[in-house]
Amino acid sequence: MTAEAPALICSAKGCRGAAAHALLWNNPSLHTEERRKVWLACDEHREHLEEFLTLRGFLRETVDAHAIPEGAG
Repeated sequence: MTAEAPALICSAKGCRGAAAHALLWNNPSLHTEERRKVWLACDEHREHLEEFLTLRGFLRETVDAHAIPEGAG
């Protein structure tokens, strides 16, 4: 018997949609340059979440939700 992977749910407030994208970010005043935090986004909320992080200088890259680098989180 194999364990089922947990569902990837969008990080947008109030959204329970399936995440298709992983937004990798860090706050340079709190995190080291190589540290990556992750927000998940459905197609509908990707642009909004990317804009939020970009305006603050936090967004580093966006990848497929199933391609989150090891150690990010």
